[in-house]
Amino acid sequence: MNFTITRQNLHNGLAAVSASIPSKTTLPVLSNILFEATEDGVWMSGTDLDVAVRVKVPADVKEGGSLTAPGKKLQEITRELPDQPVEVTTRGDQIELQCGRSHFKLNGLPADEFPTLAEVDFSEGLTVTGKDINRLIHHTSFAVSTEESRPILNGVLWELRDGAMKMVATNGHRLARMGVTVEATGTPSADFIVPPAALSQVQRLFKDDDELAVARSGNHLGFRADTTEIYTRLIEGQYPNYDQVIPRDNDKVALIEKKALESAVRRMAVVASDQTHRIRLRFENGRVHLNVLTPDLGEGHDELEVQYEGEELEIGFNANYLLEVLRHIPSEEVNFAFKAPERAATIEPAGDEEEDYLCLVMPLRLLD
Repeated sequence: MNFTITRQNLHNGLAAVSASIPSKTTLPVLSNILFEATEDGVWMSGTDLDVAVRVKVPADVKEGGSLTAPGKKLQEITRELPDQPVEVTTRGDQIELQCGRSHFKLNGLPADEFPTLAEVDFSEGLTVTGKDINRLIHHTSFAVSTEESRPILNGVLWELRDGAMKMVATNGHRLARMGVTVEATGTPSADFIVPPAALSQVQRLFKDDDELAVARSGNHLGFRADTTEIYTRLIEGQYPNYDQVIPRDNDKVALIEKKALESAVRRMAVVASDQTHRIRLRFENGRVHLNVLTPDLGEGHDELEVQYEGEELEIGFNANYLLEVLRHIPSEEVNFAFKAPERAATIEPAGDEEEDYLCLVMPLRLLD
């Protein structure tokens, strides 16, 4: 293998791929990046066996070939190289970099030791815009579970229906659901449970104006735009029926300025218990009182003016869950709806009728 590449192109390719390399692994080849030099450029690939990233960068290829080489080390070296063309050659299982007066040799491993990437036929798939998919990921993936006891909740449910896409994530205590209408692609309906690690790579590598081809092959899902490809293993199983936990009869609604509520909750969280993070919200006509009482620390009180008419109601929440939800609501004001102190509350953007976005937070018991 022998090719010449600009330092910037080499650096960009390594940066795109090395985020998929595991930090700790028992398989040495997974710490490596696979280089494949072809006539029209160089493909670089990295994987942790669950998610794989593959990018093609322009290069002047004199001799084709393939080899794997240490990803993080190459990235660190390239970052410090002068801004000059880099000549990359291989000799046996060694890769050599020559740039100006700098010269490096690194030990690699044969390409055939690298895991085979999933084969996905993109001609059978559908097309989505980077903007749509990035919005869905941003507004939902924060709510996935990190507990290993229910692996199905460790993924984001992605529902595709003719003319609409929806993503849902929950950990059983909070839930985020967002939908967007898309150009009808005529594809059959499908549901995928996608690991958040793969979705964060999609968010990182695809821009809003990219057209993404998405296709499934067996238990793998592939994303492709131009010269970037991402493959992920899907989480197998049946996602719980989230629709039945979303309350339809929350008749007490408060209209609240989002930033003011966020600030007040953040202040209260300072004095909340490290175990439960519990804060109390007491709604009455025209205002909400926020209270925290932590016996071994102290107490706090705050109040905000809100648009609320109805009977007085006191309800407890985990402050961290509330803050996460508020951070992702895309509007200046929120509709906070509830029914009773022990029933799930919903938070939705206020004022924008177009937005199909709902977050749900389960209350905490108020023990006196």
